[in-house]
Amino acid sequence: MTKLRKSAKGRECQIRSPYCNFNNETTVLCHLGGAGMGLKNDDMFGAFGCSSCHDAVDHRTPSPYMNEMINNWFYDGMVRTQKIWLEEGLISHE
Repeated sequence: MTKLRKSAKGRECQIRSPYCNFNNETTVLCHLGGAGMGLKNDDMFGAFGCSSCHDAVDHRTPSPYMNEMINNWFYDGMVRTQKIWLEEGLISHE
């Protein structure tokens, strides 16, 4: 498990969808889409997400929202997550 994935444990959800359960104990590093069946995108492009937001992003929860809206929640969360990593020195912009 990478340091970025490990850094999600106990964190505040950054996806913040209407489905958010606000339970930091359920937060993991979520990935949008993938590189194929059973494969995930690079952790650098993940977002801290609670179990409910993760279910929404992965379409495990029926939703009246269009994919574009769900993707926007994720991308906003990804940017907030990357900001946290930059501030903590887990990633660098150089």
